[in-house]
Amino acid sequence: MKPSKRSWAEPYKMKMVELLQMTTRNQRLAAIKKAGFNTFLLESKDVYIDLLTDSGTSAMSDRQWAGLMLGDEAYAGSSNFYRLENAIQKFYGYKYIIPTHQGRGAENILSKILIKKGDIVPGNMYFTTTRLHQELAGGTFKDIIIDEAHDSLNEHPFKGNVDLNKLDALVKKYGAKKIPYISIATNVNMAGGQPISMGNLKELRAYTNQHGIRIIHDMTRVAENAYFIQQREKGYQKKTIAEIVKEICSLTDGATMSAKKDALVNIGGFMATNEWDVFEEARNMVVVYEGLHTYGGLAGRDMEAMAIGIEESLNDHHQRARVGQVEYLGHLMESYGIPIVKPIGGHGIFVDAKAFLPHLTQDEYPAQTLAAELYLESGVRTMERGIVSAGRKPNGENYYPNLELVRFTIPRRVYTQAHMDVIAESTASVFEKRKKIKGLKMIYEPKYLRFFQARFEKL
Repeated sequence: MKPSKRSWAEPYKMKMVELLQMTTRNQRLAAIKKAGFNTFLLESKDVYIDLLTDSGTSAMSDRQWAGLMLGDEAYAGSSNFYRLENAIQKFYGYKYIIPTHQGRGAENILSKILIKKGDIVPGNMYFTTTRLHQELAGGTFKDIIIDEAHDSLNEHPFKGNVDLNKLDALVKKYGAKKIPYISIATNVNMAGGQPISMGNLKELRAYTNQHGIRIIHDMTRVAENAYFIQQREKGYQKKTIAEIVKEICSLTDGATMSAKKDALVNIGGFMATNEWDVFEEARNMVVVYEGLHTYGGLAGRDMEAMAIGIEESLNDHHQRARVGQVEYLGHLMESYGIPIVKPIGGHGIFVDAKAFLPHLTQDEYPAQTLAAELYLESGVRTMERGIVSAGRKPNGENYYPNLELVRFTIPRRVYTQAHMDVIAESTASVFEKRKKIKGLKMIYEPKYLRFFQARFEKL
């Protein structure tokens, strides 16, 4: 009897491998204690499977590695910049480009240009660095994502959608002139890698046109979002990822991008805009904070790799395999009864730490605790996306997000199906003994973005 569904495999083969260190439990216990139970502070040599982030951790292609040898390291007017500029204009459609060392460099410049003290910046769920730059510039972030996004079990296919009623209430309360732009992320990270629909984005565009408000696109994972539109939204099944990405970008006025995700490079990003005045100011400011406007803190070889990676990221077979690997891990997790964010997102599996460790209060850092326990169990490094990542309000009080998650972020083109099996089995092992797990207390907290450097100890 023939199988009802054919298996698929990755659209690449391996030319080189990186050898990994296998550690004992005692070695891992010493390492996690030294790191203050913060997986960000672990040394990579002590990590077996690294799911901390998909940022800068993907495997570059042979074309990208060859592109490094074409690096034009001229201080001004590097030929690689013009190839990068051409790729962004061709595949994304934005007019003016400012390269930056990574996404937060673009966020910094954009926030300083567009936000004034007292401004309101609505968005479809916060992201850590994005919100901080908005606050440092004097603005206040307001969440306008649909309510379903805050419910880990809700199966809404587009949990990244904007609630237009929430946005309209802000416009009526503060006035459109107090809103410099709407911050729209494609594939919302903090919601579990959840996409925004094209229909919702079109409705938002019509609303903002009516009120004279910009849409700024956090396009870090736009190709993954396009894949979900292709798979889930009526009328897009026959369109390519490249066509959908171009349409998404056409509905926005500018963008920031960390190219370390979708664009398959180890470093790099950019700010893009369709407004000459904004570009002119950004071109001046990038010299202060990043580097000349034709390199923005990047070597020529990095810009070349980015230009090639942008094109590779829009390949339909690549995105099917990329998201397919994440879905494979998610279904394995579900088979073990592990509580995860549904539907399965684009760049990783998000385990619901509140449901996993219901005996811990949020002030006992359940997601931070679970990430440490997973490392101790198997050498798999994940990261917290809950109260620690949420940080503090400007008045010093903790944010208490509804979602308390551990992110299993899958680097692109790096791990095999067997690695996914090990990850799921290791998580299931921790799940079996979850009732015995004790929480953490924070013993060191930095001023900004505390999840990177905070230290904890066991209660």
